[in-house]
Amino acid sequence: MVLLDRCLVILNCLCVFPSVKPLPLSPLDPQSSVLIGAATEHQDLELRLRDVEEHNHALRRDISLPPRVPNHSSHHSNSRQGNQLHTHSTEEGTGDSEAKKGAASGNSSDCVPQPVVNKCETIHIAIVCAGYNASRDVVTLVKSVLFHRRNPLHFHFITDSIARKILADLFHTWMVPAVHVNFYDADELKSEVSWIPNKHYSGIYGLMKLVLTKTLPSDLQKVIVLDTDITFATDIAELWVVFHKFKGQQVLGLVENQSDWYLGNLWKNHRPWPALGRGFNTGVILLLLDRLRKLKWEQMWRLTAERELMSMLSTSLADQDIFNAVIKQNPFLVHQLPCFWNVQLSDHTRSEKCYKDVSDLKVIHWNSPKKLRVKNKHVEFFRNLYLTFLEYDGNLLRRELFGCPSETDHNSENLQKTLSELDEDDPCYEFRRERFTVHRTHVYFLHYEYEPALDNTDVTLVAQLSMDRLQMLEAICKHWEGPISLALYLSDAEAQQFLRYAQGSEVLMSRSNVGYHIVYKEGQFYPVNLLRNVAMGQVNTPYMFLSDIDFLPMYGLYEYLRKSGVQLDMGNTKKALVVPAFETLRYRLSFPKSKAELLSQLDMGTLFTFRYHVWTKGHAPTDFAKWRTATTPYRVQWEADFEPYVMVRRESPEYDRRFVGFGWNKVAHIMELDAQVTLIFIKGIVHPKITIFFLSSFCITLLAHQWILCSEWVPSECPNRW
Repeated sequence: MVLLDRCLVILNCLCVFPSVKPLPLSPLDPQSSVLIGAATEHQDLELRLRDVEEHNHALRRDISLPPRVPNHSSHHSNSRQGNQLHTHSTEEGTGDSEAKKGAASGNSSDCVPQPVVNKCETIHIAIVCAGYNASRDVVTLVKSVLFHRRNPLHFHFITDSIARKILADLFHTWMVPAVHVNFYDADELKSEVSWIPNKHYSGIYGLMKLVLTKTLPSDLQKVIVLDTDITFATDIAELWVVFHKFKGQQVLGLVENQSDWYLGNLWKNHRPWPALGRGFNTGVILLLLDRLRKLKWEQMWRLTAERELMSMLSTSLADQDIFNAVIKQNPFLVHQLPCFWNVQLSDHTRSEKCYKDVSDLKVIHWNSPKKLRVKNKHVEFFRNLYLTFLEYDGNLLRRELFGCPSETDHNSENLQKTLSELDEDDPCYEFRRERFTVHRTHVYFLHYEYEPALDNTDVTLVAQLSMDRLQMLEAICKHWEGPISLALYLSDAEAQQFLRYAQGSEVLMSRSNVGYHIVYKEGQFYPVNLLRNVAMGQVNTPYMFLSDIDFLPMYGLYEYLRKSGVQLDMGNTKKALVVPAFETLRYRLSFPKSKAELLSQLDMGTLFTFRYHVWTKGHAPTDFAKWRTATTPYRVQWEADFEPYVMVRRESPEYDRRFVGFGWNKVAHIMELDAQVTLIFIKGIVHPKITIFFLSSFCITLLAHQWILCSEWVPSECPNRW
């Protein structure tokens, strides 16, 4: 038996090294009916043992040689790739582990050399994404893909205008090497599928996969298509290599549906679209685009949909119904993928049958409207995998691919050159480096819906905050009914805490005109002015009220500022409207409802003019003595160190992002407002010097900042440690 086991091991190796001839095993074949005498058997075993040893030597010689790369047919090559290095390593996504699991899922494979993915071959991924929530969900999918990948990636996003803006900003600031992104306007494709009645919660965007052959570039030969609710647990190259296994007219790679939906037995009178057996799930699709185009895919699915809609009236599962109807008529189109490439977690799933037999799950699909709240006895295991990537620090994914140089990025090259010129021995090195840090930014993290008033008087409150100021959000929303643009400085994990906080707040969820823009943490400094610029950049009203998160506006300030902008003709003149600021050291305060009540609290010592005891010069030009008796706005001139809270036009200059932490950031901005107007005047344009008006409005700060600033204007004060 020992010798038999040894021979079987040799046979397994022969599958990998086909140059070695298989050995005849008839003397050891238990099915043999030939009886061998003891002496003859002993002699045959000795001869057999010598043969095995000789073949062992041959195997060692083969192992010492470089692996030979199989010559694949031309349609498997990527037209956009040149001659690349090849590898047989499982870590590089050869698909070896996928082949081993094939038998467990019904996709058994012969013992033949496994195909490989070129080391630097670009893997193409197509995703349909529309709206705010889907844009947030797709980030987790992208993280899971980036975490495992060892190949360049090219994402093709079919998006509406909202998702395009969000994802374009995100990838631009993410700066992940060897990742390319293209966007395709879903609105231009709606006419292709809008004629199909659809009951699925994804709406019309759930039908967009049907037109990918027409949407994606004509020279793109193959693509992996993914839903946004997918999580990868392996290198996507292992899925990409499955294209090599397509045979004959196979053009679609799909996993069997893991529920009884298409069997029609879920409830009484359940009548699904026609499907082949259990049907196939379209959350993960391998598309051979070039072959699909030759088969006239557009005409094929349209004719099928028109025929079935005559009796079905509408789709229930969007594109999946139509894909299955086509496959029912043309089963030869499908290459069935093993179940672990799409473990489906819907309410009626039977996916346990898959992961009961297969331990190496590769793709988890949250294909239920309930997503993480789906009813499944193993959901905690899968949820933890999802949460791992949900809260994973995306900055760690900005890593170069070993042995695969990225295409030249001039912005990145210039950035690296600038950083290399900094003196690392400078005590302010980290501070100076901060100004060049590109912070990953996710604008409109939550749903946003607001159209500015048509009278061009609308004003947006702009502020920035970190995790320790979340408690101010509800109060500000109660005091300011107009649009708000907020930049939040958070880690990936904190962003999820904020999401749960916001979704659990009736006040915040009742407001759709608040834009939350996440700037992800990186480095040791608080980039206060960068945050302000991000919030300002998303303002879509003619005017902005530049505030801080610690301030509560007086009730009615929103309408007051809108009227003041008209009265003072701010649309045609260079003016800044200053809202005087006050503070209290008490956590419990009866908020003043009028100026008279405010003055009373000032006299009683309950309120103070803002920072009068710390930085008098910051608000001295306000002339609070005059403000006490003023009944109309009045004009003052700018003075050094003045840092008021102002309403300005949207096109006003940004803050200087070199300021981080606490101190001088607003001072410099007000100074620039004044200086830019002066420069315009010097050029001969008839504009007065900036006019600053004080309104009879007020804000109250509840908390004081505790930040410090290492400023290059005072380098001697820059400490070595913070």
